[in-house]
This record gives sequence, C-alpha cells and structure tokens, in this order.
Amino acid sequence: MDAGGSPSNKSSSGSSERGDEKGTFEYFGWVYHLGVNSIGHQYCHLRFLFIRGKYVAMYKRDPHEYPSIKPIRKGVAGPTLMVEDLGRRKVNNGDLYVLRFYNRLDEAKKGEIACATAGEVQGWIEAFDHAKQQAEYELSRRVSTRDKLNMEAEIDLEGHRPRVRRYAHGLKKLIRIGKGPETLLRQSSKLDARADGFEGDSGDAFEAHQWKCVLTMGGIRIFEDVSDCKNGKGVLAKSVGVIDATADTVFEVLLNTERQKRYEWDMLMCDLELVDSYDGHYDVVYGTYDPKFLSRWHSKQDFVFSRQWFRGQDGTYTILQFPALHKKKPKRSGYRRAKINPSTWEIRNLNTPVALNSPKCLVTHTLEIHSASWHQWKNNKCSKFERGIPYALLCQVSGLKEYIAANPALHQEYGTTIVHSKISDGSMSGSEYEDEVQDEFYDAIDGESSTSDEESDEDEKVDHKEPRVKLKNISWAITTLALKRTAAPDLSEELDPHVTPITIHPSDFHGSLHKGKDDNDTNCWTSPSGKGFMIRGKNYLKDNSKVVGGDPLLQLVAVDWVTVNKPVDRIALHPKCLVQSEVGKKLPFILVINLQVPAKPNYSLVLYYASDRPIKKDSLLSKFVDGSDVFRDSRFKLIPSIVEGYWMVKRAVGTKACLLGKAVTCKYFRQDNFLEIDVDIGSSSVARSVIGLVLGYVTSLVVDLAILIEAKEETELPEYILGTVRLNRLKPESAVPLEV
Repeated sequence: MDAGGSPSNKSSSGSSERGDEKGTFEYFGWVYHLGVNSIGHQYCHLRFLFIRGKYVAMYKRDPHEYPSIKPIRKGVAGPTLMVEDLGRRKVNNGDLYVLRFYNRLDEAKKGEIACATAGEVQGWIEAFDHAKQQAEYELSRRVSTRDKLNMEAEIDLEGHRPRVRRYAHGLKKLIRIGKGPETLLRQSSKLDARADGFEGDSGDAFEAHQWKCVLTMGGIRIFEDVSDCKNGKGVLAKSVGVIDATADTVFEVLLNTERQKRYEWDMLMCDLELVDSYDGHYDVVYGTYDPKFLSRWHSKQDFVFSRQWFRGQDGTYTILQFPALHKKKPKRSGYRRAKINPSTWEIRNLNTPVALNSPKCLVTHTLEIHSASWHQWKNNKCSKFERGIPYALLCQVSGLKEYIAANPALHQEYGTTIVHSKISDGSMSGSEYEDEVQDEFYDAIDGESSTSDEESDEDEKVDHKEPRVKLKNISWAITTLALKRTAAPDLSEELDPHVTPITIHPSDFHGSLHKGKDDNDTNCWTSPSGKGFMIRGKNYLKDNSKVVGGDPLLQLVAVDWVTVNKPVDRIALHPKCLVQSEVGKKLPFILVINLQVPAKPNYSLVLYYASDRPIKKDSLLSKFVDGSDVFRDSRFKLIPSIVEGYWMVKRAVGTKACLLGKAVTCKYFRQDNFLEIDVDIGSSSVARSVIGLVLGYVTSLVVDLAILIEAKEETELPEYILGTVRLNRLKPESAVPLEV
C-alpha cells in the first residue's frame, strides 16, 4: 500500500481538489459493531472503522483492499462526542472490550463498538480524541469553517443509516489499531501484543511507602515495606519483574481463567471458575489451591475473590483482588473455605528503543502477609514459609515471566501504534468528502439500525488480508521521572499585574464543611502547599523532567459537602451558594469545582477557589476559563494522593495525573466572575468503581488533590498548581442536604 495516498475522487459535480493534509493523522482497524435491530434482536457485525482528521467512516470491507467500496456510515466527530470504556463483556461466547459513544448534550444518541483487547480500546479512545481536537481546531480557524461544520451533523449511532456517498481516500500518517479481522472473527479475544512504547514513572505525588529488597530469584525482586505507615493487619510485600511483552498481553494472561493456560504458569491455583461479572470492570472468581501448599490437616481449600480492574490514561493496568462471598458458591463439602490475601497487580509498559523491536513491561504484585510468618521467614529463612500460599503468590510474577518468555507469540511486536500529538496547522478541506450536506456519522454505533444495516454478513465472507504496515512508534506517555528543580513559574503571568490585589479573609467565607484547625482535626478540609506533587518543569518538552510543585495560584476559601437526590449542575446559581453571596460577588474570580459523587444518596463535594486579582488576558488561565469545552477537556488535570489510608485504596486511586475531561464527563459553566466545572464521576464505570471503594474507607482516609491546567506548549511551561485541597477523614453522614 502506498503510504503517500492517492488524490481524492471526483465529486458529483465533476471537480476535484485536495485540502492541505499536512499533519493529518489517520486511524483505521477492524472492530465489532454492537447494537439492537428494529425487531429487538442483538447483532454483532465485523466492521472496518476509519478516522481521518475529524471525519469518521465505517465499511464492511477494508477500503485499502477494495478502493471502490462505499462506507455504510460516515460523518464527523464533533466537540460533544463522548467515549466511555465499558470494560469486558461476553459477546457471542467470547470476551470483548466495549466502547460506548454518546453525545453529552443528547444521550439518546449512543451506540457501541467492541475490540479484541483493552489496548485497542485505548487506541480508539485516542483516535476519537484526535478527531474531536481536529474539529475544534477547524472551528477556531475561520467563520466559514464554523458555518460549514454546523451543517455537518454529529455522530448518532441510533436510528436509520443514512445514504452515504463514497469516502475520499487521501492517506497521510497511518495508525493501524489492532491486528485485523483474524483476531476478531466471532471468537474470544486473543492475546494481542503491541509495542506502545509507554514508559511510566512512579507517579505525580509522593508516597509514604519505603520499599526494601529482601530477596532476588528467578528474575524477580521481592520487597518489604519498612515504612512506619500502617498498611493493615500484616506486612506489605511485593514482587517485581520485567516481562518481555506489552502490558496488554500480561493483563490478558492474568485475567484468563482457562485451566490449561493457567497450569503453565500458576503453580498455586489449581482451578479457577468465573462466577459472575459486573459492569465490564469487576468479576467474582472461585478457585482451589494446589494441595502441596497446604498442611495435611487442610489438604483441600477453596476460595472466592473479587477482581476489579482499570486502565489508566498512561496505559498502566491495575487489578485489585479482595476476598469475597457469593451465593452461587456456598461452602463445599470436604473443602475448607480460605480467605485469600488482599492483593493488587500493576502492569505498565516500559519505553524501549524502536529498533530493538522488543516491548517490555514492569509487573508488580503487592499483597498483605501475616506478620509473624513473614518475619520468621525473613530472619531465619524458614523453609516452611516457602511451602506456603503467600510465598507462592509472590512467585506468580516469576511464573508469568517464564511462561511468556516460552511463548514467542505473546511477546512479538505487532503494528499497533497510539499517537498523541498537537493538532497540525493544516486543516482538511471539506471537499475531500463528497456530498457532505447532512451526512451523519454517529456518535456511537448503531443501536437500532435500518434493514440494510441488519442484513446478514454472509455476503461479506471475503479473505480480509490486512497489509503489513511498518510504523514508527510514537509515545505520548510520561517518561522517566527526573527530580530536577527549575525556576518556579511566574504566577504573575496568569493574573493581571496592573491591578492591586485584594485581601481575602478566610473568615468571610463559610461552607458546610469546616476548615481544619490542625492535622488531628477530622471531617474537615485544609489547603496544603504543592510540595507533595510533581509537575512539568521548564524543560519538560525536551527531557520530560518534572519538578516539585509550589504554592497554588488560587486560594481555597470554602468547601461544601452536600447530599442530593440526583447530580446537580450549575450549583453556583443556587441562592445559598457562596458565589451568590455579597462577599462572593466582590471577588475578582472564583473557580468552582463540583465533584459529583455517585452513591446512595448522591453527594457533591464543591470546592471554591478565589483569585485576588482579575485574570490576565491571553494567559493560559484566561484561555481555559473563556475557551471551548474541547480545549478545557484536553487541559483540566487532577493529581490525587492518599496521604493516609488503607494500602488497597492507595493502589486503586494511585498517584498519576488524570485528564478529567477525558476520563469522565465534565460540564463547564462560565458566567459573571466565576467558572464552574461539574465533574460527573458516575459517567465512567471505572470511576464509579474506584469511588465506591474510596467511600467504603473514607472515614479513615486523608486525601490530597491538586488541580492544574496541563501545559503542552513551550510558552506554558513550567506548569503551576491552580489549587489544592486536603480532605481529612470525611464523614458521609455529615453531608448537608441541598434543597434544589
């Protein structure tokens, strides 16, 4: 295939022209189109998805191999497109990873596609994010483009499929997602390794754990947490190893409960059975232990545990495993029901030179071990411990490492690449699409399609041979953490230097949650400095260096902790809100962060940040406050840190920065002297599961949050922290009902 592409096909009027394609990325690959037809039957069709700039098209065959084929759907991905990872689902007796598409202004417009691996899902999330950014870029270019885009209906995957004309082919920078139809043809998801080239770091906030290596064996290291922090009833230990495969591959192997494959690397667990699955990111598993790790008095033991997993924005997988109960698996005659050790798996890709063609990932297995047996083994190297279950759990990383090394198919490189880049200065000409007037693509994929879309795929039984395209891997991930200190950012560049700052008296502002007097105070908030967080330094674009954060730009003046029957947007307009008070109206600017927490009842944690001067025109903060929602979504960043609390919660929350606008639905409301950001945590199944875990331990947690506007340009560096908050052992019952 000629990567340079060919000219656009002529339109119906007979003319032919091409737009400036400089920097335009194209993403394509095979997916499953999931939906329900007009008579209520579910369907699962293999389709070829193609994204070029802001334009999206869906085909029954690969248009590279069949140039004359017409798309069955096409259109644009507009700024209101939302993409949600729904996790793993059983489809046609196989496991697939599902993406949901919807319009955040009209959730009736929705639909789903599915992929073979979780890694491919992340690739499509990035692809659609690029399409949204391209659409936003063109909207900002000129009025004529804005008018034209208004004529292009956004994606709506519900309803009948419109008649579409041929999609113009002009290939520039190609990003293939997935291996092709050979991984998808109506069977369970296959292990698909990719070299994403991510290189993670330890996080963007400092942790209290202090790990000491106590043993090396079989290519792994075993550590003990020797810090003074309380991690639970036992000792916190972990085993760490580098595996020659992608994080996607290792994740698939870990989740697979197939007996024969498990026997090849897991020496501890005899049989595993999937008991139940929930919301794509949570399941319950039943299993038995190998008798050789048990005493003769308990020669048969079984167990039930829950697994909860998610994939971070940097490509890191986290799996949480807890002991569980399930009505489908009562106690079994002849077996002693064991309580498994709480544990976590963390799997992140390491950045390796492209020339080596050898993806690698770092696998960390952390678990609690009874302190008496651990210390006896560590001090005396007691062989009895080495025949026990905790030791066998620590050795699972070694088993994974050897198993994957012995199976070349699991660690070879495929052609999938994920790209993160700036929007190019060149925009695509709409004339590259033929007859685009009112052509729709669909913000999700066909929930209820027309008869022509429901027809059988029997006529599509062609030999899809995907051409091998060798692509250079491009990584957008954060690379090795460099603890360098550079000059602190000049915060005067963000606020108007010609205006005399006002004095903000904290005693003038009151929220339903009180400000803490000291570290021993509970059910309160304080505002820590930014020294607990790592942010992008002045030279980040050159060497990926990060620096210790400084004092926040905005001052946290009040916090509301309220209960509501359903999530409430635009809370700043509530007559009893601080923003509507006389003292609030006198502030130059207020940033209102409304964190909507899904629970029974629902909660809202509302943070009020104030500036002592107006925002400087053309500053990064000004661009964010008065910019578009797409710009805000791409820049609104939060760094979490569990300062004190149960170690499993720390592992679930992590310390990595998260672009909230890409992880959950954020709504922005700009009026008068304030900007409100309504963060719907319940819009993501992953976020819902994590916040559910946090709420279970919230009364014992000390949580720090830092809010930033991500710096992506040289002139925006170094980053600065917009605001911080510390939540000290919140009590859910103390939340005040909000009358709407």
